[in-house]
Amino acid sequence: MKHVIVGTAGHIDHGKTALVKALTGIDTDRLEEEKRRGISIELGFAHLELGPDLRLGFVDVPGHERFVKTMLAGAWGIDLVLLVVAADESIKPQTREHFEICRLLGIQRGLVALTKADLVEPTLLELVRLEVEEFVRGSFLEGAPIVPVSAVTGQGLEELKSALAQVAAGTPEKDATRHFRLPVDRAFSLRGFGTVVTGTLISGTVAKEDEVEAHPLGRRLRVRSIQVHGQPVEQARAGQRTALNLIGAEPAEVARGTVLTAPGLFRAVTQFDARLELLASARPLKNRAPVHFHAGTAEIQAEVRLLEGSDALQPGQTAWVRIVLREPALLLPGDRFIIRMFSPVVTIGGGTVVDIAPRRYRRDDRPGERLEVLASGAIPARLALLAGEERYGVPVKELIARTGWMPGEIEQAAGEAGLVLIRQAEPWLVSKTFLEGAVKTLLEMLAEHHRANPLKPGMPREEVRNRLLPGAPPFLLDCVLSQAPGVVVEGETVRLASHRVALRPDEEAALQTIERTFEKAGLAAPAPAEVLQQSGVDPARARALLEILLRQGKLVRVGDELIFHANVLDRLRRMIAARKGERFGVAQFKQWTGVSRKYAIPLLEYLDRERVTRREGDQRVVL
Repeated sequence: MKHVIVGTAGHIDHGKTALVKALTGIDTDRLEEEKRRGISIELGFAHLELGPDLRLGFVDVPGHERFVKTMLAGAWGIDLVLLVVAADESIKPQTREHFEICRLLGIQRGLVALTKADLVEPTLLELVRLEVEEFVRGSFLEGAPIVPVSAVTGQGLEELKSALAQVAAGTPEKDATRHFRLPVDRAFSLRGFGTVVTGTLISGTVAKEDEVEAHPLGRRLRVRSIQVHGQPVEQARAGQRTALNLIGAEPAEVARGTVLTAPGLFRAVTQFDARLELLASARPLKNRAPVHFHAGTAEIQAEVRLLEGSDALQPGQTAWVRIVLREPALLLPGDRFIIRMFSPVVTIGGGTVVDIAPRRYRRDDRPGERLEVLASGAIPARLALLAGEERYGVPVKELIARTGWMPGEIEQAAGEAGLVLIRQAEPWLVSKTFLEGAVKTLLEMLAEHHRANPLKPGMPREEVRNRLLPGAPPFLLDCVLSQAPGVVVEGETVRLASHRVALRPDEEAALQTIERTFEKAGLAAPAPAEVLQQSGVDPARARALLEILLRQGKLVRVGDELIFHANVLDRLRRMIAARKGERFGVAQFKQWTGVSRKYAIPLLEYLDRERVTRREGDQRVVL
């Protein structure tokens, strides 16, 4: 079944609530004060099935100017508007304001009901029709059905239902394949159930027992049960009026203005960049002007900052702006918003969210060029821009948080955007240009290192990362190394495949001298500095030769400055292993080996590490 949300709009006392009741049989005025005063104060909800394949959900909004902010909470998320104009009054101030709000919110479809048609003569009814046609000319309602109706006599109701079905048939459904988002327009406590919230499910799906996250509260909650149009269901889909019974929060914590999403995906923000349209009927909007900001079901005080140097935005103009919110809100690029003057509180404009992680622009930057790409470009162009602005690319989860895109969309657009998707840790995007540049720098860096250090096998991996990609996630180096031709990784050493350690004659002699000295010393190992000093080559080369012997395993480092020949340690292991099961102390070990305590303790710790012995208190046992 197709689900379409219909929102009423129009001046106070033009018969919106009565019309919805006549269509659906549901009185959307539920408050005692609403019935006593005869006006809508809060949002009302009803539904109507037009055949087996179409269900309309009605959001009935207040018409009084004092309740326009409530109207805004209901208007965000509707699919088509039912503009209500009383035939005995024609177009009035809130007719105009509600109409402008619907236009600014990007609503593309709707129709007009001329209510109270039974109260006027046919000639006046035709005059009002002509006025309405003139009023909507050039807008999304141009050419839309205009249906005279009477909620009292029933005149025109069937024609209106037919027109609603016709318009709804051409209205795209909200997308259930995208991330779940539900702006809360009502929260209350129900005895026996606890906290219940309602709203129009604008994207995705939600099921019983799902975990959801409430923004800006930042808390994860559990869905105990779901109702759609008053009926229990296992799952709600985009486009449905939905009530969720939540566990984990009080009604005041998830009041109107809260947005429920899938957990761990999004974050509330306090500033964003946008394209703003100022209504022709508004006054000039000065830079840093305070406004009332409306998006979704939230109302927040905010400040509008003009991004391109003007002192004021003139009526009827559009501009790139940064909006700074007094309180955080969950927004995504593409979301529509309304601004109202701070005082007096009237609607003055609206726009579209473009970037929720805005950059700090310098004086000579042109933010409009960048924002135009983010606002109007295809996904690959926007993806390339966002990834290219980060030194080492960007994680896919960050792109989802900033854009609301699905992972599949990002992966599909990556190649076209000139990006490489790395999957070695968390999914990450970097540009091909960046990788090519990093590979080139790596090859040059290794070649220079080999020239300066011919006796070293290569560069330590950590040194490569610190010089090539300082501050980058470790897995990014793996990607660069995998892309680099002729580069070999051996343990923690990186080298060019062509590099070989080649010793000169004096270095060969020194190498043999160092090795013989350690082997001849036995367990009374000499200080490395003394051995290197007697090697016959300069200290730097002698140290490099010592490292070669250590890498080859001919020498073994037992302590920081304690090195033994491998053959010496092998003889020691065999000697101790022959005493299998025997217990001994440090004194006995010194007696067996003839070494002082200076050597005994490090050697015993080495034997423990090699699992030849095991320490038990002050003694050791031979394994």
